[in-house]
Amino acid sequence: MALNFPNQSRSFDPGRQSVRFTGYDGVFEISIFVQVDLLKTMTAKPLSDETLSLAAFDGVRDAVERQARKAYSRRRGATLILTAADIK
Repeated sequence: MALNFPNQSRSFDPGRQSVRFTGYDGVFEISIFVQVDLLKTMTAKPLSDETLSLAAFDGVRDAVERQARKAYSRRRGATLILTAADIK
């Protein structure tokens, strides 16, 4: 099955310096972490706190979801961490 995103919630993970959101592959829940450095690259904005990171994620969410699908098709698992290497 393809990865889909019916739930629009997201949260900031300060320990990972990432925004976390959830995708689903059928009944399987996939935790996806988008590193803040990747969001900085995608938005060309400084992201100094949680609020700015979440706002940046919201602005590029469609692109992040597309990249998550591509990355997940290459490396399936219960957790997916998106980095700058995933955006080509």
